[in-house]
Amino acid sequence: MIKKIVFSLLLVIAMSAYSQNTAINNFKYIIVQDRFDFLKEQDQYQTSSLTKFLLQKKGFTVFLSNEQFPTELSENRCLALTAAVKSTSSLFVVKNKIELEDCYGKVVYSSEEGKSKEKDYKKGYHEAIRNAYSTMSDIEYGYNPEVKDVLVNENSESGVELPIKKTIQAKVIPEIKEPVVVKKLVSNPIETLYAQVKPNGFQLVNTKPAIVFEILKTNLIDVFILKGKHGIMFKNKNIWIAEYYENDQLVVKQFDIKF
Repeated sequence: MIKKIVFSLLLVIAMSAYSQNTAINNFKYIIVQDRFDFLKEQDQYQTSSLTKFLLQKKGFTVFLSNEQFPTELSENRCLALTAAVKSTSSLFVVKNKIELEDCYGKVVYSSEEGKSKEKDYKKGYHEAIRNAYSTMSDIEYGYNPEVKDVLVNENSESGVELPIKKTIQAKVIPEIKEPVVVKKLVSNPIETLYAQVKPNGFQLVNTKPAIVFEILKTNLIDVFILKGKHGIMFKNKNIWIAEYYENDQLVVKQFDIKF
């Protein structure tokens, strides 16, 4: 059992590292928020414009969220990552980091924290954002237009398109094909679960009450292993997401968990 937990934990870490270093190339555009959460006005102190400029230096095609998009991006926002600057500033130190999220809110990449002790707001934010950008040296962007595909949520009446990865057969060896990984995305209303303490984690019950999942602790913050399933549960903002395989399909469900 311990070996399985260690293996699963290493798999999570490996998947995270792969995601940050390669998944960015699957996206054609970046949309920079025209107003970040910690500011009151659009492009205040030119923070959004600076972020756009810096990401363009990496080779990305970048738009502010209030700019006109190309037709293909207007019709399919999943072609783009959304860039936002996050702040954990204190009274005397400006602290910012740059996060890139996909079209359903999952963080694909996060820079390290950039800091500044400048008292002038504009200078302080600019210095902190530039310092955060300087930690993104591991990104070597090169868009691969053949890696993206879309999946229409089978449970969505509006036909929302969500991105999946598709392995492309090599042109020089056309007879070799690898299987496509399909996400079965569930769009039902977010269910509330209640956590009950167990020796190695929690059991999550609904209002019936019935046990929905048993989750096991890991050394990662807000990441659990789903007992009895090939998958994990992790926190994205205030929502808990369960990802696991069922009948060879990757199922993704969202929950509000009360600990």
